[in-house]
Amino acid sequence: MAEAVMNFVNTTLDWVTGALDMPSARAQVFGFQIGGHLFIEVFLLVVILFLLSQKSYKPPKRPLTNKEIDELCDEWVPEPLIPSLNEEPYAPPVLESAAGPHTVINGKEVVNFSSANYLGLIGHKKLLDSCSSALDKYGVGSCGPRGFYGTIDVHLDFEARIAKFLGTPDSILYPFGFSTMFSAIPAFSKKGDIIVADEGVHWAIQNGLYLSRSTVVYFKHNDMKSLRETLENITSKNKRVDKLRRYIVVEAVYQNSGQIAPLDEIIKLKEKYKFRVLLDESNSFGVLGKSGRGLTEYSGVPIEKLDIVTADMGHALAAEGGFCTGSTRVIDHQRLSSSGYVFSASLPPYLASAAITAIDILEENPELLSKLKNNLSVLWKELSKVPGLKITSNKESPIVYLKLEKSTGSQKDDLCLLEKIAQRVLEEDSVFVVVSHRSTLDKCRLPVGIRLFVSAGHSEYDLRRASESLKRVSAQVLGGHN
Repeated sequence: MAEAVMNFVNTTLDWVTGALDMPSARAQVFGFQIGGHLFIEVFLLVVILFLLSQKSYKPPKRPLTNKEIDELCDEWVPEPLIPSLNEEPYAPPVLESAAGPHTVINGKEVVNFSSANYLGLIGHKKLLDSCSSALDKYGVGSCGPRGFYGTIDVHLDFEARIAKFLGTPDSILYPFGFSTMFSAIPAFSKKGDIIVADEGVHWAIQNGLYLSRSTVVYFKHNDMKSLRETLENITSKNKRVDKLRRYIVVEAVYQNSGQIAPLDEIIKLKEKYKFRVLLDESNSFGVLGKSGRGLTEYSGVPIEKLDIVTADMGHALAAEGGFCTGSTRVIDHQRLSSSGYVFSASLPPYLASAAITAIDILEENPELLSKLKNNLSVLWKELSKVPGLKITSNKESPIVYLKLEKSTGSQKDDLCLLEKIAQRVLEEDSVFVVVSHRSTLDKCRLPVGIRLFVSAGHSEYDLRRASESLKRVSAQVLGGHN
């Protein structure tokens, strides 16, 4: 048997060798004899034809049986709607009275530095009387968007009033302050456009940048050298830059640092590189400038040099909603293309009435601005000596921002230390301050800190009480940490 197998193998080898040695199976390439090329070519051709003749795999078309469906359902594990939390979510203290300079928490009166009530107008008698009159006349809500029978005469009155106050051709009223910036940005900037934004802008602006689907480039916080280099890189390296819409987006007073933007330098760069400027005045309107008209008045820059100006009315005006002001074309465009204006129910009339009254009070009482500036000066002087904490905000900013002198290297650990200070200050000395908590979606790159929103309604005793409490508690908490 073994001998028969060996004979068969030898015969086969002799046949293959003979086939490869045939003259038709040899070739000469660059003077070298290559044998068997014809055999190999034929073999490869057969393999290719075989592969091409094979049908691609298709799953059976028969429907799944009930048993198979039940088995698949038993094996399926749904993904969670939200990521799992490794710790208790942050629960801020609950106010039990108006968010004025003094408020009530857990039945106890505390000094409130957590509300952006810069002019101390919350609870002002004229505002309350204005709201009461508007409630009697219009009721509570508007029950419709502005373009669908939600426009009430008081809305138009406010738009005319704010335009007159700021010296602009027109303005538009939004029902929610947060939605103003993230609706205005996508209304003008689209996919393919370029936005250069400060890395410290707050979440509402970040959301607007995301919704615009534009190409967003961040520059270092309040750093004009970084802004200049960014604009230079964009204009010099992009051959199509002249055909694209380009914007610079900044805040007048940054909520995440308390810094004031150098508007005069930004305007120079805007004109040199031919960009448009979107300025958010939420924390500067009613605060900066001799008459509270914001960063343009403070910097001595004509408001006409800005393309779009927005602001939240929930701060200095102690109302709700937001507005955008600028040229008539800019405003009319938003009435047709801004989602927050077109699709949201309009601002309740009594809040528009309260905002008009707040502007009247600001114009009639310039001493409110003097009182606010004096309070800022006193608090700055006292807080400059807080151990372990450093003021990073501008001296004229209504937001006094304190960050750790020595970071732990982890934002989470820094936040824990700051929360401990804020909690003890509230529990032991009845001083309510706020820590700059950020959501997981917030891309702000600035360090976390303690924010004190200063009001014209605070007394000098309130300021000294807060500073003494922060000094004592910070020394105990950070002294042990260091």
